[in-house]
Amino acid sequence: MTARRYQLYQYSIPVDSQLILRNRFLKRREGLLVHIQCGQHEGWGEIAPLPEFSEETLEMAEKQTALWLKNWDEARANNQKLSLDGLYPSVAFGLSCALAELKGKLNAQGNYQVAPLCYGDPDELYEPLNQMQGEKVAKIKVGMYEANRDGMIADMLLEAIPDLQLRLDANRSWTPEKAQLFAKYVKPQHRARIQFLEEPCKTREASRQFAAETGIAIAWDESVREAQFRVEKEPHLAAIVIKPTLVGSLDYCIELIEQAHRQGIKAVISSSIESSLGLTQLARIAQQYTPNVTPGLDTLSLMDYQVLRQWPDSTLPLIGLDSPFIRAIDLDEQV
Repeated sequence: MTARRYQLYQYSIPVDSQLILRNRFLKRREGLLVHIQCGQHEGWGEIAPLPEFSEETLEMAEKQTALWLKNWDEARANNQKLSLDGLYPSVAFGLSCALAELKGKLNAQGNYQVAPLCYGDPDELYEPLNQMQGEKVAKIKVGMYEANRDGMIADMLLEAIPDLQLRLDANRSWTPEKAQLFAKYVKPQHRARIQFLEEPCKTREASRQFAAETGIAIAWDESVREAQFRVEKEPHLAAIVIKPTLVGSLDYCIELIEQAHRQGIKAVISSSIESSLGLTQLARIAQQYTPNVTPGLDTLSLMDYQVLRQWPDSTLPLIGLDSPFIRAIDLDEQV
């Protein structure tokens, strides 16, 4: 029987000091890198719970991953398969990616065309949009400032760039009144070029009402991560946004994508500020399972370094396992 080998590493790299996650600044991005080998085959995965968003902490993920790897090795010796069911979302996703690479199930080609994040200056968008093939789409985070300001910025961008499509993300931050104030500042003729606004209001019902009253399409994001969520066709719902680190295993993400496609709804793969290793895997998943849809992966610029794998055309320094920002974990201490 071919022997299995595995190793776990932790990375901790500096990020943009202005990065705010809900109520806190994120100064470092930390996560785990899992490496599994079976004979001549190998696979890598990234397990990176996102502070303020993931249910699990990095410490919880590390302990669970170490235990799963030990059980995985023992299951092999007994000719058994070990399920990913019941694992934390980030653990299930990272391990499933490593297994998919090991088994040759994750295609090499990736969709590295991303929707650039914009903070309001149209000049920032002209160059990246001119380099894009196909749809010209950008993303704006809304809900952090005044709703009328967000509406004016969105409208200004749509006015300045006639072939621009916008994606907006409100993270359930608005009351119905604030959502309506946002819409007031977006001209009716521009609203059709908002591909979708992710969860504008605190409840799904309020978001549905906003969409019905304004004609602005919405997308489910946080809802996708709720237990028992299923994709259902409904008026004004344009897309679901899948952040695999927050959702779960690759198989579960594929199931959600297939549900969406059966309903004629767009599925968008999006990042949770993973390292370049995780981002390149997300780009490959996007190409394989959501072809012709621009993924939401424009977060590498927040990092100071790339990790193990290079994002095409990125000029950030690439670090390897010998970097002081990466350390090997003693798995015997974890189980």
